Amino acid sequence: MTDLRIAAVGDIHLGEDLKGRYRKHLEGIEERADVLMLAGDLTRHGTLEEGRVVADEFRDLPVTVVAVLGNHDYHSDLQYEIAGELRDAGITVLDDDGAVLQCGETKLGVVGGKGFGGGFAGKSASEFGEREIKNFVAHTRYIAEAWKVALKEVQADHRVVLSHYSPVKETLEGEPPEIYPFLGSYLLAEAVDTAGADLFLHGHAHKGTEKGMTPGGIRVRNVALPVLGRAYGVYCIDDCD
Repeated sequence: MTDLRIAAVGDIHLGEDLKGRYRKHLEGIEERADVLMLAGDLTRHGTLEEGRVVADEFRDLPVTVVAVLGNHDYHSDLQYEIAGELRDAGITVLDDDGAVLQCGETKLGVVGGKGFGGGFAGKSASEFGEREIKNFVAHTRYIAEAWKVALKEVQADHRVVLSHYSPVKETLEGEPPEIYPFLGSYLLAEAVDTAGADLFLHGHAHKGTEKGMTPGGIRVRNVALPVLGRAYGVYCIDDCD
């Protein structure tokens, strides 16, 4: 079975002034990767105009494109419309669910969505106290449970989780510790470790670190554009990155 090559990037923050400029960096991507994954914050302010720029930049590529949205893409409350624009461009958009891609002879399951925050073991929020705090943590728990179900239901040779928020604090190193609870949650890692996956990709932490691992031994990669310093990173199921 040929090892899958997964290109990934997040936090590209495209605006109308960048129309056509990201596309040129994707030339020849089919020679380097079998699929391209976008880890959220595709726009700056979540406007429909910015969403259309993103759709056009990644339309009709010679590889399959899978995306999740990030917090910036939700900012103008047009996340469903932006997702619709991306889907109209042939991009698979995950929203706490999964999809199976046929990559040659290999079936690749991709599960995920935006994710959410809450913090990490020993320094995390809990469902206690004010209703607002309970809702914050409950939202992340709901997402984690949905991913766990989707991972168990996906029938594929390999499984990748695509998120905007991080499941571990290791890939946040470089960011101020005070904002870790707003960059990810251990609940995401617990869900993925329970259901199993080969690789976890996320963005969001612009000043973070590229490589980490869940407590269960699943590789985590922070693919935020400022961290990568290039148009996309390429990762292999069999740990060639």
